[in-house]
Amino acid sequence: MIYRHLDTLDRQLLEILQDDFPLAPRPWREIGHRLGVPEAEVLRRVRRLTDEGIVLTVSPVLESARIGLVASTLVGMRVPPDRVDESASVINREPGVSHNYLRDHDYNLWFTLAAPDGAALRRTVDNIAARAGISPADLLDLPAMRRFKIGVRFRFFPDGGGEDGI
Repeated sequence: MIYRHLDTLDRQLLEILQDDFPLAPRPWREIGHRLGVPEAEVLRRVRRLTDEGIVLTVSPVLESARIGLVASTLVGMRVPPDRVDESASVINREPGVSHNYLRDHDYNLWFTLAAPDGAALRRTVDNIAARAGISPADLLDLPAMRRFKIGVRFRFFPDGGGEDGI
């Protein structure tokens, strides 16, 4: 298992962060109460897990269509290797981009984008390409035709719970 160095408390904390983050004035204290540790210990562990690259961010996942972003696309770009960081920076500044990633492929930089409608989506893709210095010939735009939502869930315990069923 990749996460062998995580102790039981780390694993329980990760389960809570994924599935049951408390909407409370002091969420870290609430998590600490559930785990039987002080709030400061929860924060220390979250910082360590973030520093180690295990936790990327703690944030909500929004349903884009319910907030008016009904058009979406997956875009692949052919970017020269020496311009990948610069191009990724351009992509990251766009509010409708949920994520981007590098692939070992002719189209090496990919991102997903949501917008209020197809016209806004097209304008945003064109704008990103122009700011990144990418020609239309080096752009692969794959607008969503139908959405299939799945949940991504990482299990840290084979039975779905910790030693105490947390």
